[in-house]
Amino acid sequence: MDLGLDGRAYVLTGASRGLGLAAARCLIADGARVVVSSRAEANVDAAVAELNAEAADKRAVGLVADLADPDTPGRLIEAATSSFGRLDGALLSVGGPPPGTAAQVSDDQWRQAFESVFLGAVRAMRAVLAGLGAGGAVGLVLSTSARTPMTGLGISNGLRPGLAAVVKDIADEYGRAGVRVFGLMPHRILTDRLREIFAAGGDPDAMRAQAESSIPLGRIGDPAEFGRVAAFLLSPAASYLTGLCVAIDGGAMRTI
Repeated sequence: MDLGLDGRAYVLTGASRGLGLAAARCLIADGARVVVSSRAEANVDAAVAELNAEAADKRAVGLVADLADPDTPGRLIEAATSSFGRLDGALLSVGGPPPGTAAQVSDDQWRQAFESVFLGAVRAMRAVLAGLGAGGAVGLVLSTSARTPMTGLGISNGLRPGLAAVVKDIADEYGRAGVRVFGLMPHRILTDRLREIFAAGGDPDAMRAQAESSIPLGRIGDPAEFGRVAAFLLSPAASYLTGLCVAIDGGAMRTI
C-alpha cells in the first residue's frame, strides 16, 4: 500500500529512541521527512545519523528540546519549515511520569508531570494544528493507562485519560478543516525503557515471561509494530480516521 507520505514532513517529540524513533524509521521508509527531538543531545545526534545513513538526501533533522518548555513548539515548527519547506503533522510523545500510586506521589510531582505530560502536549498540539491545512494530522503517544489503570503509575492513570478526552475534543474542532487528531495507546513494547524495568526487577527473564502471560498474542510487541501503526495513522491513507485512540497491545487491554 502506498501511504502517500512521499515528501511530507512531520515533527516527532521524544523520538531519539524507543517508540518515537521506530515511528520515524517507518515514516522515512515511506518517503517522509522528520524532525526528531528529545532532551538528550547525544541521543538526538545518534538518531539523526541513523535515519540519514542510507538516504541519498537529508530525511531527518534533530532538535534538542523539552516539551515542558513553552518555546519548544515554535522551535519544532521552525525546524520543519526551514529544513523541508512544509509541515504536515506531528507525533507527540508525552513521556512517562514518575512511578508511585496516586496517593503516594507529592504535590510537586503532580505539578511537574502536569506541566510536561499534560500541558506540554496540549500546548504543542495547539501550535502545530494552527499551521496545518487539510490532510494534516497530529497524534499523541499515550498508553493503555488512558483506558485501564496500571498498578503503581498513579500520575499516568490520572493524566492520560484526560489527554485521551482532549484528543476527542480537538478532533471535533478541527475535523471540518480536514485535519485529523488521534491517540496511540502502546502497552508492552520491547524498548530500552522496558528492558530497564525488567532488569530493575532482578530477574528480567521471569518478569518478561510474566508480562507475556497476560498478553493474548503471547509476546511483547516490537517497536516496529508500533511505528507502522503510527506512520499509517499520520498518512493520507488514514484519511477517515480521527478522534480515536488505538491500542497497540497484543490484545492485553480488556476494555471493549
